[in-house]
Formats: sequence, C-alpha cells, structure tokens
Amino acid sequence: MGDDKTMDGGEAEPATARNRAESLWHLRPWLFAGLLGLAGLAIHLLLHHANDSGPRVAGAAFIAFACGAFVFTAERGRYLAPAIFSLVTGLIVGGLTWRAVGAGNDIADGGYAIAAGVFACLLAVPLFQADFLHRRMRTDYKDIHYFVWTDAITGAGALAFFLIAWLLIWLLASLFDLVGIPLRDLVQQDWFTATYAGLTLGAGLGTLRNQLKIIGTLQSVVLLVLSILALPLAVAIAVFLGAVVVSGPSVLWNATDSATPVLLSIAIGAYVLANAVLRDRDADMVGGAVLKWSGYALALGILPLTVFAAISTGVRIDQHGLSPERLWAVCSLIVAVAFGLAYFVDALVGARGSWRDRLRASNLKLGLGTALFALFLALPVLNFGAISTSDQLARLKSGAISVEEFDFSALKWDFGEPGRKALQRLAGSDNEAIAKGARQAQSQEARPYRWAGERQAPESLSISWQGGDDALQSAIEDYLLANRNMCTSEHPCAAIEAGTLPSGDRLVLVTSGSNPEYLGVAEGGDVTQYYARQGRLLEQPFEITVDLDEPGREGPPEAEIRPFEGRQLYVDGKPVGEPFE
Repeated sequence: MGDDKTMDGGEAEPATARNRAESLWHLRPWLFAGLLGLAGLAIHLLLHHANDSGPRVAGAAFIAFACGAFVFTAERGRYLAPAIFSLVTGLIVGGLTWRAVGAGNDIADGGYAIAAGVFACLLAVPLFQADFLHRRMRTDYKDIHYFVWTDAITGAGALAFFLIAWLLIWLLASLFDLVGIPLRDLVQQDWFTATYAGLTLGAGLGTLRNQLKIIGTLQSVVLLVLSILALPLAVAIAVFLGAVVVSGPSVLWNATDSATPVLLSIAIGAYVLANAVLRDRDADMVGGAVLKWSGYALALGILPLTVFAAISTGVRIDQHGLSPERLWAVCSLIVAVAFGLAYFVDALVGARGSWRDRLRASNLKLGLGTALFALFLALPVLNFGAISTSDQLARLKSGAISVEEFDFSALKWDFGEPGRKALQRLAGSDNEAIAKGARQAQSQEARPYRWAGERQAPESLSISWQGGDDALQSAIEDYLLANRNMCTSEHPCAAIEAGTLPSGDRLVLVTSGSNPEYLGVAEGGDVTQYYARQGRLLEQPFEITVDLDEPGREGPPEAEIRPFEGRQLYVDGKPVGEPFE
C-alpha cells in the first residue's frame, strides 16, 4: 500500500511524488532528530582543533550535506534512492571542501567553488524529490514548484524551532542554577551545543514535514503575501529604467562601485516575486488582473537589470583587468542574463496569453541548466587564477597599467599558485621598478586590507641602522615597506644587527621604542619574523618551547630556579620586550 493509492474504480495508481512526501510517518521526527544529533556531534569532533586539516573539514562537510540532503528527501518506505542521492551530495561538497582547505592558497577560488557546488546540490534536491531522474523533462512543474517552496518553509521553520529551543534550554539552565544544579556548565560545552542543534533541527524538520498538507496551504498564503509586493516593485523598476534612459546608463557606475550587486539583487527579487504571482498553474493565481500584469512586467524587467549589471562588470574589468572574483561574477551574470533573456522572450512571444505556461516550462530548463553549470564551475576544470594572472601580466607588459598602479599583492594573495609563480618571475625582471614591487609583495606577511591598499605606501623608511651590510639592510627595508607597519616618518625606528640564529638567518631587531620585531634574513634575502618566547626566538608565536605535560609522568614536576643569561633590547637605557637567547 505504501507507494500506491486506490482510484474510485478500485484500480491502483502509483503515488505521485507529492503524495509520497505528504504521507504520514510517525517515526520521522525521532529518526531525523537522532540522525542530525549524531551528525552534529560527529561534526564537532571532526572540527575540534582541526585547524587546516583538509580531511577533517571535508569529513564534516560530507556529514553535514549528506545528512541534510537525506532528511529532506527521505520518505516512508523509500530509503535507498534518497540515501544514494545524499551520499553523492555529501561527496561532492566534501570533495570540494577537501580541495579548498587542503590546497590552501594554492588555488584562487576554493570558497567560490564550494559555493557553486553547494548551489548545484541545493537545486538538485527539489529535482530529485519530483522524480526528475525517472521522468526527465516530463517532470511535472507543479511538483518542482511545490517542493521548492515546502523545502524553504520547512527549513526556515526548523531553524526557528532550534532558536526557540535554544532559548528554552538557557532559561532552564538559569532556573536550575537557583537550586544548585549545574546545567549551565553542560549547555556551555561545545559538543553539547552541536548535538543539541542537530537534535532540535531534526525534530523540528521531521515534525513539519509530517504536516506537508497543511504547509501546502501555508505556502499559498506565503505566495499571496509575496505577490502583493509585485506591483510596487514593478513600478519601481519601470521608474528606474525610465531614469536610466533619460540620464544614460553611465550614471549607474559613476554613482557607485557596487552597481552590479545592487542590480542583481533587484533582478533576483523580481524573479522571486514574478514566480510568486505565477504560481504553478493558472487556476491558483490570485489578485486579479493587476497582480497578473505586475508579474508580467517583472518578467520583462529582469533582462534590462541583468544587462546593466553585465555592462557594469564589463566596465570594471576594462578598468582593472580580470581577477578570480570578477570571473565568478561573470559566471553569475551569464546565469542571470540567461534567465532574463528567457523570461523576456517568453513574455513577448506569449503576450496574448501563453506567457505563463512558457515561463513555467522555462523554469524547469533554466533550473536544470543552472545546476549543471554550477557543478561544472565547481569542478577543477577551469583555473580562474591562471586565466586572471595571464590577463594581468599582459596588461602590465602592454602598458595598459603602470607599474605604480599594478597590484602585486593580488598576485600573491588572490590568484593562487599561478599568481605566486608569476610574482617570482617578476621579482627577477630587468625592470627595477617591477622587480622591487614583486619583491615587496613576496615579503608581505598578510594581505593588505583594501582600505590600507588605498593609502600611498611610503616611498622610503625613517630608520637608523646599527650594523648590517647593504644586502641585509635592503632585505629588511623591503620587508618593512611591503608590510607598511612601522618606520614611517611619524614613527621613526632603529634597526640593530644581532648576530646569527641557529637556523643560519641573520638576526635584526627593529623597534620604534616599543616592543621590537625580531627579523631573520636568510642568505637569499628572504625575511622571517621571529617571536621571543620563554627566552628563545621561535617562528610560531604560540609555540611552546617546553612541554610540561609529559605522558606517563607521575607526581608533581621537578621545579627549580636557575640563573638565566641572555640578551635583551634596551631603548634609552630601559629594557624593551622579552629577553632572548
């Protein structure tokens, strides 16, 4: 009986995807709570002190997305197919996470690739729920529309339930504190937070998905409320486009540097509200002719908004060249313009009445195409770092950008391994200005913030030297210029050569009167920052030189006081910083 229903004549008809999803499953809240509770605990254990461990972070991502996909797709009596789909989803996101975390700065777009993979998986969930794998392009649009909105509503409801439950557990902890029961200590444990979050999310989601028939009615109410916004947004877009026609499109990117995200946000809002009006069939459309034609106007308005966004991005690329971030923006615009063009053509061709059915048919094709395109972008097929590096080097070589304006820092921090290899080549350039800019970028310990990058870097340093040959002084000064953190005209400083470290680096202390910087210069000129800890100089600021927690030791540690001989920096006769060596 599980997957069939009986027709009036007694003949069994296979249950539709919607009927299966709406079937009551009493164990669903308990199973989902247990599954997500265990998942939350496992994720905590994997991420606890994971640092940059690719396998552990990837394992956490796999568990999160595999379990998340399963609780949205599992149905009573139907477990194998959702389990396989969920495992594939987890493997995709987990693999992308492993690549991004494991490679670190070697890839330029790890975060964007993960986002693209997540987006592709999110689009795939309602397609799977609507039996797209079996029905292909014959999939009923009404089912896809139903699952998109019910997934969004139940997901939001589960999150709201978690927040309420979290508030409740804190109130109970405060209550039990009054009688000396230390529940607060338990609630403050990270493992408890992760487990409790999974339990409450699973229980809330399982309960809500057992009420999909009622939520279907709530969905109609949500769409009705959203559709009311279609009219003011359509009027606002019409006024905006009219103003652009009168003033010229250049007013957009002259007024702000963020025209593209603003235009895309409005285009997405127009798309959502147009579909809120459109519903999944004409019989469900409400609000009369005013709302219907507001939805029609929004469908027409998406294309010009996305085209203007594309032009704005093109202007930025023409001014500053390609970067991985801008290439991802171009990919987003390709999707946006495709939606806008399809909606514009469907609205015009079907102006006499068929535009609504045309838009619904396009939604299925566009959603499938977007999922495949996002998955393609997520996979390591296109190297946006290499493409951007090649473009920027070509601009520098052709003179399209001057050496002074060229962003050497971006090659190191934003373009991945191809950018750093290019920076290495530029450091050996015959052009002294290019070589100097590249060497300074190589010396940077951290990516300069955008606001810092807008300030003029000091042309020279205000520094007095005690010892050191020209090569040593040049290496230190290049490092200080690259990191822009001291020895300016407002804060002059002194530099002292202090011998050789066990690593072979030549030690230099730099101070402006406060705590010094300990810098080691290798034979090739590379500079490493050291930190004074427990009388020693270490490359890692939080490294412990002596571990007192020796395994297997019994009894208290043997403690004693001994004389210490070392060196210390003195400024104006007063000790500064910690002693070292």
